[in-house]
Amino acid sequence: MSALRLLGLPKLGLPLRITGTVAWVGRSWPLPPPHRAMSQYITEERGLPCSDQYRLYFKTTAGHYISPFHDIPLKTESKEENGIPTKKARTNDHEAVFNMVVEVPRWTNAKMEIATKEPLNPIKQDIKKGKLRYVANIFPHKGYIWNYGALPQTWEDPHHKDPTTNCCGDNDPIDVCEIGSKVRARGEIIQVKILGILALIDEDETDWKLIAISVDDPEASKFHNIDDVRKHKPSYLEATLDWFRLYKVPDGKPENKFAFNGEFKDQDFALQVIESVHKCWKALLHKKADGGDINCINVQVCDSPFCCSEEEARSIVQSAPTTINEDSNSKEDEDIHRWHFIKK
Repeated sequence: MSALRLLGLPKLGLPLRITGTVAWVGRSWPLPPPHRAMSQYITEERGLPCSDQYRLYFKTTAGHYISPFHDIPLKTESKEENGIPTKKARTNDHEAVFNMVVEVPRWTNAKMEIATKEPLNPIKQDIKKGKLRYVANIFPHKGYIWNYGALPQTWEDPHHKDPTTNCCGDNDPIDVCEIGSKVRARGEIIQVKILGILALIDEDETDWKLIAISVDDPEASKFHNIDDVRKHKPSYLEATLDWFRLYKVPDGKPENKFAFNGEFKDQDFALQVIESVHKCWKALLHKKADGGDINCINVQVCDSPFCCSEEEARSIVQSAPTTINEDSNSKEDEDIHRWHFIKK
């Protein structure tokens, strides 16, 4: 436990969970081991799951808190980037490999996301109209049908109009649908190769959805482009299109629309989009773009004016709310077990 030491004990009543153990002041017990490989990063939970005060913070194995949005490198190729040594993932070819932050494990319903407007950008559950958000089960699916997350060090600029979709960005890191066979853990950092991309248009904003597979998946060697998904996982892309088209309908909203008539673009196109949103992120971190309420505090982007010290980062986490509001929602929405049947 020396490498996973607690960097600040919570007040009584705050659960603090680190890689397989829940620790309360004066009390702890084991949890089922998380389903994740050895990683350079570990996570720390604060607040109760299924509550509006739940946060999942990230830190290195040395115990230094970081931002998953800004401090985890986009690519895994270099030996060091922004001061963080990176582990090169093994592949059988020369494909570019990217880090992915898993926000939502497959088959779950809670709409978890990187908190882009909070210091150090922990993962939290999205809230709308005062209620925790869950995605509905649309027959025959249960929750998210892939491991869902984002690429770090990317940003879809809401002031930049994409020339291919004619819409501006959605103000978030670019989303990833990981289609491998493993159910990943929330907060897990995995290495993925990009296969293609879908352009969802959400309320007149471009909301890109990358299609990727983890390089450690048993079948990863079969997948090199979007056509390989059609070949080896038939109907998965059609199900993905239906999922994004319909997932808001149970909430009384219209079906979502897509650029390119819902066509999945290939790997080359996807890599160009990633390059573009990475450049937007660089501009954001160097005050060359208007980020609005986006919180750019980081620990490892040393030439950024938003870079803070390790001690300042630790203070941010320790100053996070440490009590559970009696009025906060700490119960999973029972409606997540309901199936919705929608005529297609």
